[in-house]
Amino acid sequence: MAVSKERKLARVKEFGKSEKDSGRTEVQIAILTDEINDLTEHLKEHKHDYHSKRGLLMKVGKRRSLLDYLRDTDVVSYRELIKKLNIRK
Repeated sequence: MAVSKERKLARVKEFGKSEKDSGRTEVQIAILTDEINDLTEHLKEHKHDYHSKRGLLMKVGKRRSLLDYLRDTDVVSYRELIKKLNIRK
């Protein structure tokens, strides 16, 4: 269920300033979004996997707090990121 190295590297290249800029808020949100989408698909098939459901909820909370931080610091980047990742606000 973890995001593959290739997908993480692609997200870092897409949203980071350089290829090694994995700490940027936008990159972290993009990677969490991929993980959330994967877990959502997994839980559609395995409805009683409560451990994965808890992990999903924790990832959603982490993404929400990172989005709130980005909104407070850089509104333009926040709006662009939401549009690119197709996240509801």
